[in-house]
Amino acid sequence: MNVEPHQIATIAAKEFWDRLRNRWVLAVALVFTAFALVIAYFGAAQQGVIGFQSIDVTIASLVSLAIYLIPLIALILGFDAIVGERERGSLDLLLSLPITRLELLLGKYCGLAAALAFSTIAGFGLVGVLLAVKLDTSALFHYAGFMVSALLLGLSFLSLAVMVSVFAPDRTRASGLALALWFFFVLVFDLLLLGALVLTGGQYGGEIFPWLMLLNPADVFRVLNIFSLDQVRTLYGLATVFPEGLAAPWKLGLIMCAWIVAPLALAAWRFKR
Repeated sequence: MNVEPHQIATIAAKEFWDRLRNRWVLAVALVFTAFALVIAYFGAAQQGVIGFQSIDVTIASLVSLAIYLIPLIALILGFDAIVGERERGSLDLLLSLPITRLELLLGKYCGLAAALAFSTIAGFGLVGVLLAVKLDTSALFHYAGFMVSALLLGLSFLSLAVMVSVFAPDRTRASGLALALWFFFVLVFDLLLLGALVLTGGQYGGEIFPWLMLLNPADVFRVLNIFSLDQVRTLYGLATVFPEGLAAPWKLGLIMCAWIVAPLALAAWRFKR
């Protein structure tokens, strides 16, 4: 099946400008900026210190925040991308136009991804600009890497949201499934792994534990950021359970990309049917 890029671009542009007009992009960017500033300047307040202290500690704190916030925003953004059009009765109208289902799905995703990317980069990037006077080249590189990984995290959960939107029969169930995905990947998944390790005394789960963590994009995001920061690596305990060879940034980056492509491919397969 031929895919026309200009058809995808047209739909993507409409989705992006719709989010821009309803101030969604601005609101999310401001949320990211506010939280990042608070963490950068007050993250060490519990030690009795106020002000920027270390890029390692700042990124570690931002990672903890991003794991909760970015997946939730991405799921909220995309859970009704298709099912919402179906309930409003506009899906049949869109499909009556000279456009394929794949082009419609990709256009929807690309537009939402552009809105999420703009918010993420603008929100965290503004804080990076403000901190630039305090950071050396190496610290700026780490912060830029954090922003890219945060974007990959958001895009992976946006793919999951679009997949849910294709499979769900209505918006109510789509929102419930999206919330369930957030609970599972952000809150429940690691508890299940730790529980399995405790129950088996670490005899059976130790070797496969790092591989199981790759089944959760939130864990991949955490390892991708924390493992490269010597000051906080041991604090998170990842140095003892995650092999350095597997923690190579390019490998984890490819795994994050797989988390973007796989749910979207499954959604495309289902949507064609």
